[in-house]
Amino acid sequence: MPYIECMKITMHIDEDLLERVMKDHGITSKTGAVDFALREVDRRTTLKRLAETNLGLTEKEILTAFDDRYNVIEMRVAEAPGGATKLPEPKPVTYAKKPRSRR
Repeated sequence: MPYIECMKITMHIDEDLLERVMKDHGITSKTGAVDFALREVDRRTTLKRLAETNLGLTEKEILTAFDDRYNVIEMRVAEAPGGATKLPEPKPVTYAKKPRSRR
């Protein structure tokens, strides 16, 4: 395993937010959650910077940069754990009716 240079510091962090991040992303340590958050912010900043510069491409290059046959939904299904073959059918949303008051 490569050595990763790091430092120990004291921080004031919103505990509820930290717990949500850990739970939502399956992270088991506070250090891991902070590392994840920093990397995610860095990733988003990089993507924003690339988008602002159009990836250094001209408009014509952007329009021809992607294969018309590419389907992001099919790719997600193909990459799903367990080898899912199709997307699950969406469940209809139903709302319970509240009894009306008799006044």
